[in-house]
Amino acid sequence: VQLQASGGGLVQAGGSLRLSCTASGRTFSDYNIGWFRQAPGKEREFVAAISYSYLPYYAESVKGRFTISRDNVKNTVYLQMNSLKPEDTAVYYCAAVVSGRLREARDYGSWGQGTQVTVSS
Repeated sequence: VQLQASGGGLVQAGGSLRLSCTASGRTFSDYNIGWFRQAPGKEREFVAAISYSYLPYYAESVKGRFTISRDNVKNTVYLQMNSLKPEDTAVYYCAAVVSGRLREARDYGSWGQGTQVTVSS
């Protein structure tokens, strides 16, 4: 599966953005989709994931602020980000895996190109 992430941008602290991850391929519904982020000088970290059965998973740092959802008709996963903080600034990547540990980047086989999110204070 090929992935394309979009929706990043510059927003003030407290604002919102919605990221989209659109996939090509007819078997999108079989995939678990994850969002990860990487800030300059830091390791890539798990943000959120949604299983093929629509179960959501979140990092503690974003729980209650971010919501992940999927639309299998549109082959798209969304990450709604509210109450953004400067520490949310990073390049956000979406990734796909059929089976594996959804919080572990190393388990994902397909990655999108990333979209920049910048939160100003």
